[in-house]
Amino acid sequence: MAAHLKKRVYEEFSKVVQIPHEETPAKKLRLSKPSKSAALHLDLCKAASSTDALLHLLHFARKPVEAESVEGVVRILLEHYYKETDHSVRLKIASLLGLLSKTPGFSPDCIVGDAIDALSSEKSHQVLAQLLDSLLLIGTQLPESPTVRLRLTEVAYKHLADASFGVRKKCLQLLGCLGTVDAPPTKDTEGPGTSLGAVKDVQSVISDYFGDQDPRVRTAALQAMLQLHERGMKIQQIIYDQACRLLSDDYEQVRSAAVQMVWVLSQLFPESIVPIPSSNEEIRLVDDAFGKISHMVSDGSWMVRVQAAKTLGSMLQVSPHFLEQTLDKKLMSDLRRKRTAHERAKELFASGEFSSGRKWADDAPKEKLDSNTVNLIASGACGAFVHGLEDEMFEVRIAAVEALCRLARSSPGFAEKCLDFLVDMFNDEIEEVRLQSIHVLRDISTHITLREDQLDTVLAVLEDSSRDIREALHELLCCTNVSTKECIQLALLELLKNLNKYPGDRNSVWKCLKFLGSRHPTLVLPLAPELLSTHPFFDTPEPDMDDPAYIAVLVLVFNAATSCPTMPALFSDHTFRHYAYLRDSLSHLVPPLPLPGRKRVQAGSRPRSGPAPGPVEAARLFLQQSLKRASAIQNPEAAGARDLLDFTIRDLRRLGELQAELAGAADFCSTYLHCQLLLMEALQEKRWNVAVPLCLQQNATATAAAQQILQDSYQLEFLFSGLDRGQLASVHHVRLQARALQLILSARRRQGTDSLMSSCETFLQDVETFHRQFGAELLHLQGCFVERLVEQLPRLWAAKGAEVVKLLQSALRQSGFLQLTPPQQVGVLLRRPLRHPLRRLRPLSSAPRCLQVHRARASILEPSGESDNPLRFTSGLVVALDLDATLEHVRDPQSSVRVQVLYPDGQSHVVHPKPGDFRKPGPSRHRLITQVYLSHTAWTEPSQVEVRLLLAYSSSSSSSSSSSRLGWSDSMDGLAPSEAAVEGTIPLSKAVKVYIMPKPARR
Repeated sequence: MAAHLKKRVYEEFSKVVQIPHEETPAKKLRLSKPSKSAALHLDLCKAASSTDALLHLLHFARKPVEAESVEGVVRILLEHYYKETDHSVRLKIASLLGLLSKTPGFSPDCIVGDAIDALSSEKSHQVLAQLLDSLLLIGTQLPESPTVRLRLTEVAYKHLADASFGVRKKCLQLLGCLGTVDAPPTKDTEGPGTSLGAVKDVQSVISDYFGDQDPRVRTAALQAMLQLHERGMKIQQIIYDQACRLLSDDYEQVRSAAVQMVWVLSQLFPESIVPIPSSNEEIRLVDDAFGKISHMVSDGSWMVRVQAAKTLGSMLQVSPHFLEQTLDKKLMSDLRRKRTAHERAKELFASGEFSSGRKWADDAPKEKLDSNTVNLIASGACGAFVHGLEDEMFEVRIAAVEALCRLARSSPGFAEKCLDFLVDMFNDEIEEVRLQSIHVLRDISTHITLREDQLDTVLAVLEDSSRDIREALHELLCCTNVSTKECIQLALLELLKNLNKYPGDRNSVWKCLKFLGSRHPTLVLPLAPELLSTHPFFDTPEPDMDDPAYIAVLVLVFNAATSCPTMPALFSDHTFRHYAYLRDSLSHLVPPLPLPGRKRVQAGSRPRSGPAPGPVEAARLFLQQSLKRASAIQNPEAAGARDLLDFTIRDLRRLGELQAELAGAADFCSTYLHCQLLLMEALQEKRWNVAVPLCLQQNATATAAAQQILQDSYQLEFLFSGLDRGQLASVHHVRLQARALQLILSARRRQGTDSLMSSCETFLQDVETFHRQFGAELLHLQGCFVERLVEQLPRLWAAKGAEVVKLLQSALRQSGFLQLTPPQQVGVLLRRPLRHPLRRLRPLSSAPRCLQVHRARASILEPSGESDNPLRFTSGLVVALDLDATLEHVRDPQSSVRVQVLYPDGQSHVVHPKPGDFRKPGPSRHRLITQVYLSHTAWTEPSQVEVRLLLAYSSSSSSSSSSSRLGWSDSMDGLAPSEAAVEGTIPLSKAVKVYIMPKPARR
C-alpha cells in the first residue's frame, strides 16, 4: 500500500511542462585580438630612458602589424614623438611611419597630415631627412591622389633651402618621384588662388641644384631629373649645357649621373644644332653628346668608364665619321675646322699688318690651333673604344666589346672597321672577355668576312683549355664567312688539330664543319680531290671509317656538295659507300645528295625528316587521319577496337620520330591514348563479373594498369611544356580515374576498415582539389567521372568506406568511352558520350597551340658507351666520369635534372649537378657538362655501369602553379596531403653503359 501511495504521489507532483519552441537568436562570437597599439603604448610608458624606448621600438619593428591596427599604432608613435627629447628615438619613429604606410590593406592618406605637422616642429636635420623619406614612401603608396602629391611637393619646396645636405637630397627625391609631369605653368594659369607648388616649374627648381656645393645634392638633382624623364616628362634642352659641365665634376657619382643625363637629352633632341665653343661651327646634339661621352671612357673611375662604354653602344643615331673616329687615336683631318686661303688673307688684311720684306715668308699665314677648342670632337674622345678595349679593368673591356657589338649590328661599314679590334680581343688574358668577344663576333657575322690573317688569330683560340671557349668558337665558325679557299684549308687543319687534342669536342667539330661546308661550297670544290685523296689515274687506298678526322672531312665535303652539283663527279666508289653509311648513322650531319646514276645509294639513304613535299602539312594530314580512325570506334568491346587503338598509338609515336615540328603534339596524344587504352582494358566486363576469391589474376592486371596510368599521367604533366589548363585538366582527370581504380582494387583485396576509410578520405580530398583548380574546365567535361563525384560529394563524405567504393565503382563503370572525331585542326580531340567504362576525352587544343607542345628530351654525348676499355681504379676510391649531355625543352634544369648511376649489383645513387654545370647555348636548349664520381668494391671482371638522366618532379609545385589564379589567402590551404607529397623521377634520356673495373688495393 505504501508503495502504491508513493507511486501516486510521484504521479501527482512530477509534471512535464512543454514550452512552445521559439527560435532563439544565434549567439555571435567576437574574436578579439590583442591590440598592438595598446601593447606599444604600455611598452613606451614603461621605458625608463630613451635607450629603453629605442629597444622597444626596435623590437616592435620586427613584428607584423595588421592593417586595422596601423592607424592606432601611428597615433601612439606620434604621441610619443612629441614627448621624446632624444633625436635617435624620434629618428626611429619617423622610419616606422614609412614602414607602416607600406602595410598591405592600409591607406596611408590619414597619416599624411600628422607626418607633415611633425616636420614643422623638428629641429634635427637627420630626423627631418627621415620624415621626408617616410613622406616619400607614403606618396608612392598613393599614386592616384593628386591632392596628397601636391601637398608633399609643397613640403619639398619649403625645405629645399635647408642647410643640411640630407634634407635637400630628400626634397629633390620627393620632387623627382612626386612632382607634376604636366607642362610648365604659364602666366595665364597663375592666379591668386593658385598654390606655391602649382606655379613652380619643377625642372627649373631641380636644375638650380645642379651647382650645389655638396656633391651628394648634385647627384640627387640629376637623379631626380632622370626620374621625371622616366615618369613621362620631356626634359628641356636648356639643361644640356649644365649636364655637360657636370661631366668634369670631381665627384664620381655626379659624373655617372651626368653621363645618363647627357644620353637622355641626346635621345630626346638628336637633330638639334648646338654650337662648338670658341668656334663658328655647329653640329648635331647627338654627335656632340657622343663626343663628350666618348671622352668619359678615359675617366679616372672605372665605374664611370663602364657606364660610358655601355652608353655609347645605345647611341645609334650618331654620324658615321664621328663613329669611326672612336677607333683611331689620331684626330682625323675632316673633324678639324680649316680656313681657306681667302679667309686667312682677308683676316690678315683686316689686321693691318703687311710684310716688311726683311724675312723670307714672313707674310705666310700663321694659324694657331688649339685642338681642344676648334675640333668638332674633343681630342680626348678620339680612339674611345681603343682606350676601352685596352683598359686595365676587364669590366671596362667587356662593356666596350658589347658597345661595339650594338653599334656594329646597325652599321655594316662600322662592323668591318671594328673587326680587327674585336679579333685582337681573342688574346685577352681574362676568359670572360675572350668569351664575350667570340659571342659579339658571332652576332655581327652577317656583316663581316674574315681574311686569312684574321682567321689565323681566331683559330689560335682552339688551343684554349676551356671547353666553353672552344665550343663558342665552333659556333662562331658555323655562321662566319671566309674569303679564300686557303681559309677553308686553314680552318680544317686547325679543327682537326683540335679534334686530336680534345677528342671530347668531336660532335662540336663535326657540326662546325657541316655549316662551314654548306656556307662555302665554291671554296670547298677545288679542295675536294686533296681532301678525299683521290687521283685521276691511280686507285688510292680506302680510308678508315672509324677515324673521326676522316668523318670530319666527309662531313665538310658532303655538305658543300648539296649546293655544288659538280662535286659528286670527283667522288670515288668507296666515297659513295661511306656516304651511304654516314647518311644512316649521322643523318643530322650528312644531308641527302642528288647523286645521278646511283639510285642504290639514294635508296639506302632515305631521308628521315619526313616526306619531301610539305612535310608539316603531310604530317598534319596523317595525324588527322589517325585520329579519324580512332573516332570510328563505337563499341570498345567490339572485335578489333583494341587493335585499332594500338595501331593509332603506334602511328602517332612513329610520327613523332619522323616529324620534329609535330613531335610534342604526337607524343602527347599517343601517351594520352595509351592511358585510355589501359583504363579500357582494366575495366572490361569479364574482369568485374568474376567472383572476388577468383579474381586474383584480374586484380594483378588491373593494378599494373592503374600504376602505369599514374606514371604516364606524371609524364604528361611534367615532361611536356606548353600545355594549357584544358590539357592539364585532362591529365589530372585520368590520374583521378587511376586512383579510383586503385582504391576499388584495394577494397576488393579486403583491406582493413581504418585504412580503407583513410584511403577514401585522401581520394575525396584529391577530388576537392581538382574541383578547386579546374572548376572552369568542368563545364567542358559534362557528365564526366569527376563531375559525377562532385555532385555526390556530400553523400560520399558521410558514407562509409564500403559504400564509397561501391559509388566509385558505379561512377567509373558508367562513364562514357573516349571518342575521337576527325579534328578540323591538328590537336583538336573532340568527345562523344557512350555508355562504357571509359571517360570521354577532353579537347586537347587547337592546332596552333598543339604545335607549341614540346617534349623534354636529353641525349648523353659523353660517355658514348662505345669503348671496350674499362675504367680502372682502386677499390674504395673514386674515379671521375666526364658527362656531356644536351637538354631540350627542359623547364628549370638546374633544379630538376638528376644523374642516376646504376651498378651491376643493383645499387644506384642519384647525383644532383651543380648550377654552374649547366650552359644555355640557345633558346629552350641547355648543355650539361659535369663529372660523376664512381666508387665500388673490388670486382674480378669489368662490368657495365648504366648512366642516365632523370627529371625530378613534385606534384606540390604543379599544384601551386595551377592555383596561381586563386587568392593570396587560399593558394595552398586546401591541397590534399597525398597530392602535395608526391615526388618522383622520370627517365629523361637513354641509359649509357660504361665499363669500369675496381681493382683491389695494394698492401
